Amino acid sequence: MAIQPVKTAIVGCGVISEAYLETMTRKFKILNVVGCCDLNQRKAEIRAQKYGIRVLSMEEILADPSIELVVNLTTPTAHYGVIKQLLEGGKHVYTEKVLSVELEQAAELVKIADQKGLYLGAAPDTFLGSAIQTARYVVDSGMIGEISSCACTLTRDSELFSRAFPFTAQPGGGIGFDVGIYPITALLSILGPVAEVSGIVQTRQPERYQLSPEHFGEPFRIECENLMSGMLRFHCGTIGTLLFDANSIFTQPEKPNLILFGTLGILYMADPNQFGGDVKVILKGNNEPFVMQQSHAFSGECRGLGVAEMAWSLRRGRKNRANKEMAFHALEVLHGIVRSSETRTSIVMQSTFEKMPPIPRGYSGQNFFDFIEEAGIAL
Repeated sequence: MAIQPVKTAIVGCGVISEAYLETMTRKFKILNVVGCCDLNQRKAEIRAQKYGIRVLSMEEILADPSIELVVNLTTPTAHYGVIKQLLEGGKHVYTEKVLSVELEQAAELVKIADQKGLYLGAAPDTFLGSAIQTARYVVDSGMIGEISSCACTLTRDSELFSRAFPFTAQPGGGIGFDVGIYPITALLSILGPVAEVSGIVQTRQPERYQLSPEHFGEPFRIECENLMSGMLRFHCGTIGTLLFDANSIFTQPEKPNLILFGTLGILYMADPNQFGGDVKVILKGNNEPFVMQQSHAFSGECRGLGVAEMAWSLRRGRKNRANKEMAFHALEVLHGIVRSSETRTSIVMQSTFEKMPPIPRGYSGQNFFDFIEEAGIAL
């Protein structure tokens, strides 16, 4: 029997919405995107015209019982209010990262979803792509042995980003919460939950000045972290270090380092902000890395893959992979690093999550058909 597509709407029609709509309207048969909403009517009209959907108000979305799932793509400071309204209106919600800026608010959203029996998912969903799934395949196979430690470094230029994207200067838009969440989620998906964190967080040179011609010389303030260093102790025994620095340079493409050190080898992961990329391995007794063949699909830009996977989970009655528990735990890791910096103590995590099965391997043998059914690719 054919599976009924999930009628879906989008709230927030900013820059990232185009990437989501490209994927959601053209790659996945499980999603039926019917409308979009934005406080800026013109933005909504542009997206609606390009993708053949309707412009809807929040009230119309909430009043339409046929719309089961809403994707929240608003700025981080708006997440709590928007998600709460949608959950209380009986809608399943998938949101851009992070769940909410404040941990207590995120906990409330998780509680509401649980009480109402609703799905609540969150980006990043890049961990469902070919690169991170291939890295997990390597780790799960035992190829590099037991993972004793891991490390991540990431740089950006807050001068550049805060002027081009003002939300990156606001709470929730800093280097840790806006970008560091990608490697943290990648590590959680492979290694499982974190037991304890410690760290140092700073906002260097918070007073800045606009350089654009129309606002040249106007002062503005960076209200979020632009330097974060952390140490993680995972329940599995792995020790990890993080360094996120937005006072450095931005390269295109970005070149973060995310490395897993095992007793039998070392794994160099691709940029966790992307779905694809080379996964490299050095095995014990060798000096040069080799590039692993990709074991999984989704190597191209695929924002919204987590939405489709959640829609299939909804129809199949199972837990989605980019779920609220892992998203909340990733947020608690970030807040734990902040609290550790403030109190100069290590912080024990209070939350946990169930590490979900990997995405089924695609394009090989019998698993191909299971993969098509689960991922919902329109061939």
